[in-house]
Amino acid sequence: MQEINFRNDILPLKDKLFRVALRITFDRAEAEDIVQETLIRVWNKREEWTQFGSIEAYCLTVAKNLAIDRSEKKDAQTVELTPAMEQASDASSPYEKLVTKERMMLIHRLMKELPEKQRQIMLLRDIENKSYKEIAVALNLTEEQVKVNLFRARQKVKQQFINIEGYGL
Repeated sequence: MQEINFRNDILPLKDKLFRVALRITFDRAEAEDIVQETLIRVWNKREEWTQFGSIEAYCLTVAKNLAIDRSEKKDAQTVELTPAMEQASDASSPYEKLVTKERMMLIHRLMKELPEKQRQIMLLRDIENKSYKEIAVALNLTEEQVKVNLFRARQKVKQQFINIEGYGL
């Protein structure tokens, strides 16, 4: 296997990495960050370069996975539900304030209908702003279990809210 040089073999790939990241994220700044993160990760694996069949394929895979992860994370970001949101309303008319208050009550009702574990996780994360790690310790779960349950809880509340708001169900 030939000796791999970062400057000669990996740095020239940055344009390809950028195009891959840009195709996935549709955001130039995000794509640039992904390329930088990819190069850092590849550099940190420099002892293992000789084991890779193709350093280019490895770099492209890292960039692709980072871009997908960041896109999914960006898509999954939701507005946190806090008591301050109930008071701080952009509603100017009494009707808009009433609608906002009723929506908040509906969201609280939907949260109460969640299974106990999902409800606790959603409250700790979205109301009390606890980290995944703190929640995992408090509920004796893994961080992955916390993330999965939080995702499911949010999706369930969101879907039920959309059904009720859209169809009056």
